[in-house]
Amino acid sequence: MASANSYKLRCSIPGHEMDVRGLASAAFPEGAFVSVSRDRTGRVWVPNSSPDKGFTEMHCMSGHSNFVSCVCIIAPSETYPRGLIATGGNDNNICVFTMDQPQPLFTLKGHKNTGHEDCVRGLAVISNAEFFSCSNDASIRRWLVDTGECAQVYYSHTNYIYSMAVFPNSEDFISTGEDRSLRIWRQGDCTQTIRLPAQSVWCCCILPNGDIAVGASDGIIRVFTEAEDRMASVEDLQAFEDELSKATIDPKLGDLGDIKMEDLPGREHLDEPGNRDGQTRLIKDGQKVEAYQWSVSDGRWMKIGDVVGGSNQQSSKSVMYEGKEYDYVFTIDVNEGGPSMKLPYNVSEDPWLTAHNFLQKNDLSPMFLDQVANFIIENTKGHVVGPAQPAGGDPLTGEIFFTHLIFLHTGSGRYIPGSGPNPSGPVGVADPFTGGGAYSSAALRQTATNIYFPKTDGVTFEQANGTQIIAKLKELNGGAPQEHKLSEDNLESLEMLLVAACEPVSSKPPPTLQQINLLWKAAHWPEDIVFPVLDIMRLAVRHPLVNESLCGEAEGVQLCNHLLSLMRPEGRPANQMLALRTLCNCFSGRHGRALLMAQRETVLSRAADLATVCNKNIHIALATLVLNYAGCLHSQPDLEAKAQCLSVASRALETVQDKEAVFRLLVSLGTTVASDQTARDLARSLGVNSQISKYSSVSDPSKVAECCQLVLKELQ
Repeated sequence: MASANSYKLRCSIPGHEMDVRGLASAAFPEGAFVSVSRDRTGRVWVPNSSPDKGFTEMHCMSGHSNFVSCVCIIAPSETYPRGLIATGGNDNNICVFTMDQPQPLFTLKGHKNTGHEDCVRGLAVISNAEFFSCSNDASIRRWLVDTGECAQVYYSHTNYIYSMAVFPNSEDFISTGEDRSLRIWRQGDCTQTIRLPAQSVWCCCILPNGDIAVGASDGIIRVFTEAEDRMASVEDLQAFEDELSKATIDPKLGDLGDIKMEDLPGREHLDEPGNRDGQTRLIKDGQKVEAYQWSVSDGRWMKIGDVVGGSNQQSSKSVMYEGKEYDYVFTIDVNEGGPSMKLPYNVSEDPWLTAHNFLQKNDLSPMFLDQVANFIIENTKGHVVGPAQPAGGDPLTGEIFFTHLIFLHTGSGRYIPGSGPNPSGPVGVADPFTGGGAYSSAALRQTATNIYFPKTDGVTFEQANGTQIIAKLKELNGGAPQEHKLSEDNLESLEMLLVAACEPVSSKPPPTLQQINLLWKAAHWPEDIVFPVLDIMRLAVRHPLVNESLCGEAEGVQLCNHLLSLMRPEGRPANQMLALRTLCNCFSGRHGRALLMAQRETVLSRAADLATVCNKNIHIALATLVLNYAGCLHSQPDLEAKAQCLSVASRALETVQDKEAVFRLLVSLGTTVASDQTARDLARSLGVNSQISKYSSVSDPSKVAECCQLVLKELQ
């Protein structure tokens, strides 16, 4: 039982159109707070007296041209009796607002590096007259509130600065950043530098007792203290130092300067004391280069890591970019006809940091961070991810995309849910939605300008191996609980239903109501054995009689609810995939289409939750479901429904990696916005352009790249 002091949800506050990036509590009025978001706005929220005990938006602020990343609240003064709100953004500016108008009182433009501005990452209040800011330009600045002037600039960090905190005396402060360090500033000078065995030190705070807590990219929070009675044991201190000494340092991060091994001194150089706390010294030890830092408090040099990846070491690097050698230099073509972007990378670097730097440098959306980092990881392993599609494979329904599902059962006649023989067809240019041939990018450009969207006829999952499905059904029936066990006659009836469903135009007898009722009953088997029944159902709903019976007004909602229950995020992947495929196949009949359009909001909401499941077959089925909804909505003026399609597709693209799933999501976006100006405006407001632009690369021509370029043209 929860204690009286445990936290529980008070309310949920919709308001921002995109993700919230910063929060700060306010003293005006009591209980209020400020939020900032990627939608480029800041908002003040105050408690209301409504029954839901929620908050009301009191004030909305706008002035940034890019997303807002941090916020602080400056206490009231004689000049500003209601206080001020300062926000920092990726437009490199700080906007200072009053509570009286939505536009900034003034905008501070001061963070620059060799003439180029960089984004503001953190703000910290000194008093009601001053505040600090830190930036990707590796500087800290102190600002005067009354005049908006930059009173002082502090340099010591050698890379991005992410976070700051001010001591209670309002004079001293701390900072953390991408140079692996926590730095303590006293009276304007950096008096101590503490290195951490993690590349990024993201955040920091000062505890009431004066201790300092920092959070880093290795997932560890470390607390540092000046009080001897709170310091770690000698053993723990030594363990921390040992961990630090084993770290690897990439000199290209800017912390060590240019390195030439032949010019470095040997270990004897460590006999000379340092000149200041945190001073870095490099020494040559055989064929290795080691980095040491001077500790004033200990009066000695502490090893902070081994230098790797620099010009000091023998290397097989052969790719030159901007005067430096790299293991890889990827070419990224984001916009058709636009300049290519170069992504240099060394294997010793952190792929996440490299991805972050690439996005920042090229002004691309940070929502691509995971995709870019994973692209680097996958493309530096030395092998191609996944098999190439065979010439006869259908780009939308070919079974090449189903072969990686984990085998749930093994043995003779091994059964893979949803699988079947590959379709065959002539080689050459083919419709990518119906298959029957190989896809040729160059030839396709000559024969059609857009064969991808709008896609208004439903896409279904039709491949099957009926023999293996029935074999698995009988195998599992043998061990099923007694109340679920099927008789031989029942098994034969389901087999006849499967034959009729797989050959709907054959001379076989059509499905009977008894068979359909038996299928519905078997679909409620325990979740660990129900998947072959679901496989029969996803095939059967394509038949007009089954579609009418299971999706009609009387039973349709029950079918929908049952499939949604199998799609729970914590459910079994095979069931999730087959439930999604069954919903997709329901679109093949008018009763199924009517049912799913009526249940659209619930179905798409539950399906969207599966975007985070790490399973390519689930992602393809999810993308197909969104595509089928988009096709049904194409000629309808239902903006709310189209908005949900755009939202689900956009959300899925943040996590989905499989190229086929990405392709279908792109087609769904194109279908939704085609010939609908309002839908295009909505898509642009959601940032769809920047989100999908990464897929427009033409360095490796594919249907994904071409479809992406067509969607971008549609959104212009």
